[in-house]
Amino acid sequence: MPRPRLCRRIRKKPGVTYFKPAGVRLTELNEIILRVDEYEAIRLQDLLGLSQEESAKKMNISQPTFYRLISSARKKIADAIINGKAIKIIDIFK
Repeated sequence: MPRPRLCRRIRKKPGVTYFKPAGVRLTELNEIILRVDEYEAIRLQDLLGLSQEESAKKMNISQPTFYRLISSARKKIADAIINGKAIKIIDIFK
């Protein structure tokens, strides 16, 4: 039986929750779902330049969990950019 998931701290909710390639109709696009915790991991490490250890502490999660989050988020964003997909940010912790 897996351990219960810890509450993850999200300090800044996204102001914009949908991104799509210009010039492509929304009905023609596939979507990538980026969870708000993955968004926060990207914000902390890539935008603010914090280390994994600092970022994990700010999110109240372990460093290995943070690594999995950041890896997942980067893969999703790369897929969206390279394959012309839309990115939808959702809050699954409501």
